[in-house]
Amino acid sequence: MKKSPRILFVGNFLIRHWGNGRSGIDMRFAAGAIRNGWQALTFSERDIARFLAPLGFMRNLGAKMMNDRLLKTVRNWRPDFVFVAHCDYVTNETLFAMREAAPGVRIVHINCDPVETEHCCAQIRRRMDSCDAIFVTTAGDKLKEWTTGKNVVGFYPNPSDPSFEVEDNSLKTEFKYDLFFAGRPADADQRKALLEALLPKIDPKVRLGFFGMGRPLVVGRAYEEALAASKMGLSINRFEGWKWYASDRITHLMANGILTFQYDGNSMQDFFTKDETVYFHAPEDLAERIAWYNVHDETRRVVAAAGMRKYRRLFDARRVVRYLVETAAGESHSEPYEWAKEVYS
Repeated sequence: MKKSPRILFVGNFLIRHWGNGRSGIDMRFAAGAIRNGWQALTFSERDIARFLAPLGFMRNLGAKMMNDRLLKTVRNWRPDFVFVAHCDYVTNETLFAMREAAPGVRIVHINCDPVETEHCCAQIRRRMDSCDAIFVTTAGDKLKEWTTGKNVVGFYPNPSDPSFEVEDNSLKTEFKYDLFFAGRPADADQRKALLEALLPKIDPKVRLGFFGMGRPLVVGRAYEEALAASKMGLSINRFEGWKWYASDRITHLMANGILTFQYDGNSMQDFFTKDETVYFHAPEDLAERIAWYNVHDETRRVVAAAGMRKYRRLFDARRVVRYLVETAAGESHSEPYEWAKEVYS
């Protein structure tokens, strides 16, 4: 980068939840950009559409007015990059108009959902022609389907930032929960089958901090407090077996020093060794590993600490957002990013 870029982050910043939401990748990217010394501005698509909607529920009108305000924001602020997350209300017509409003702007689509789902693939296909770059949290040949000859398509890891991942549970010895998981697996969700098979096999001495699945969910500050009170956690996904895919719960766990159990078929061994996380293949060996680490606390602390250090170093939001900017701009990378081979054009 010859100069500090100006980046407009368009995403879901959960203003309408009044502090009771969960900070996602949008906020972490903005934090990483600011820590890099870059100029960052946020635009909360869903919130603004909701607030502008007449009577609060006429969403079509609210969405149209939100698009007008987004284009006005680009015209006024003139960013070098616009990062657009899922943002279903943002039209491609608005993205094309941005190029006239801010000549030279690079438009980047960021998608954190599993590419196994048709909904995710449809979102990506929708942005193929309107965006200069597309980045997803899955690697592999699937990404080639979304190249046009004019864009780049690549992988990015779930970012971590020290203003969000503030705990170090590897230093703690007293916990409310031995094992943490929060989620609402659907019937077609691979997590549901895994958890149904796992729960009867877990040692009854293991204190479960499980939220969802017929139990109350935790959000906002309550979610953060549950993480802070957990010794170990499950990083399991709706769909397993996709190269490098993980939901953002892997950040919440590993980057907070929580010993993390994850499936062994996602090639995460490319980033983390068995001395930094715990891999499993089936409910049986997962239950055994949970029981073992629950009573071998010194080893638990060592592995969790090593995983936390590695995660925070590799997937620091400053590095990840710098990688996205350099790749979208077609620049040479300023450092060797461990995942950089997964870019297609």
